[in-house]
Amino acid sequence: MARERRQYVRFAFYRAQPEWRRLPASERVAARSELADIVDRWAERILLRTYSTIGMRGDCDFMLWQLSENLDDFQEAAADIASSELGAYLETPYSYLSMTKHSMYVSEHVHPDQEGTRLTIAPGGARYLFVYPFVKTRAWYTLPQAERQRIMTVHIATGHKYPTVKLNTTYSFGLDDQEFVLAFETDHPGDFLDLVQELRETESSSYTLRDTPIFTCVSMPIRAILDSLRRETRERSLV
Repeated sequence: MARERRQYVRFAFYRAQPEWRRLPASERVAARSELADIVDRWAERILLRTYSTIGMRGDCDFMLWQLSENLDDFQEAAADIASSELGAYLETPYSYLSMTKHSMYVSEHVHPDQEGTRLTIAPGGARYLFVYPFVKTRAWYTLPQAERQRIMTVHIATGHKYPTVKLNTTYSFGLDDQEFVLAFETDHPGDFLDLVQELRETESSSYTLRDTPIFTCVSMPIRAILDSLRRETRERSLV
């Protein structure tokens, strides 16, 4: 029996070390260009989106959202980045590995491309991406399937009240420390905030063990990210 085609997914968050800002300006320009070229080349091989987290969090500067049917691509891409001049000054404070999978709770989808029914993620053009790892309590998995379905039906219906927010759920069981990685695309951060607050009031929320850290990511071309990184490191040096 042929296997269904599924995607591996990696969310890699990077932060420039303070030593980066002490390099001569000419070296930093060349290093930024080299890294941008590497990312651009990988964007031709795999599905790759770049996001800035500067000003959103204090512990990382940018994120690469990578999707591929070949898990080894992530290792090769990470090695290429690490071996670059700028890569020598980059830390990876967070990295989440996951995979696409059919949801067992979405049996009655009410619109095309219903989240949970697709095995291929196609990032849209939204300006903002909100990402976080997610772990349920062990008690959740001991509930009867019918009970879990009842709870999740309400959970899913709540999400449908916010059509401006697109959810991408991926699965990490056995691949990484978390169970899921959730990525929400939207042009309206306030809608995402309202969605998360309303979900806190649902029964499903009582079975959440962990859903942090949460990352607010801003879609931006890699060269613009690295240019802003230059300004960010200068600001850090003044603190």
